[in-house]
Amino acid sequence: MNNLLLKRFLDVFRKNILPLTSDGVNLGNKIFGAAIIKKNDHSLVVAGSNNEIENPLWHGEIHTLKKFYEIEKKMRPDEKNCIFLSSHEPCSLCLSAIAFSGFDNFYYLFPYQSTSDDFNIPHDLNILKEVFNIDNGKYNKKNSYWNSYNIGSLIDELKDDKKKISDSFKEIKKLYIDLSNKYQLSKENNSIPLK
Repeated sequence: MNNLLLKRFLDVFRKNILPLTSDGVNLGNKIFGAAIIKKNDHSLVVAGSNNEIENPLWHGEIHTLKKFYEIEKKMRPDEKNCIFLSSHEPCSLCLSAIAFSGFDNFYYLFPYQSTSDDFNIPHDLNILKEVFNIDNGKYNKKNSYWNSYNIGSLIDELKDDKKKISDSFKEIKKLYIDLSNKYQLSKENNSIPLK
C-alpha cells in the first residue's frame, strides 16, 4: 500500500468525514461516516455521515451513496474509478449497497470487533450471525463484487513512515471514541430503532 494514499485516506477522515459525523452525533446520530474519492487523483467526490434520525436506512455509507447519486450523472465519476472509504466495516445493508452500486473496493478504519468493543455498537456482528449465520464477521473480504481492506492492518504492514501514519490513525480513533461516548450518553433520546 502506498504511504501517500494512506495519508490521504486519513486526511479525508479528519477533514471531510469527522466534521460531518460530529454534527450528526450532536443531532443524535451514530458515528458512522464514509467518503468517495477518485482513484486517479484521490480528490474528494463526496463525504457523508450517518443520518438515521431522519431515516433508519441512512447509515453512513448509504447516506453517502445517496449524496453520490444526487450528483448529476455527467459530472459523477464512474464507480469503478472511485475508492470507497468507510469509518467502520460496513454492515450487511451497506455491504450490499456497495455491491449493488458497482464499487469494486472499499477501505474501512475500524473492523466489526472494534465497532462492537470500542464503540459499543454490536448490531453488525449480531445481524451477520442471526440473519446470515456468519460468525465473527467472517464474510468473503475479496469476492467477485469488491475487495475490502482494513486501513489499520494496512498501516501495520508499512515499512516507512509507519509511526507517523500510525499516530495519525490513533488520533482519529480517539476522536471517534469521544464521539461514540457522546452518542452513547444521548442515544436514549433519539428515535433510531437499533441504538
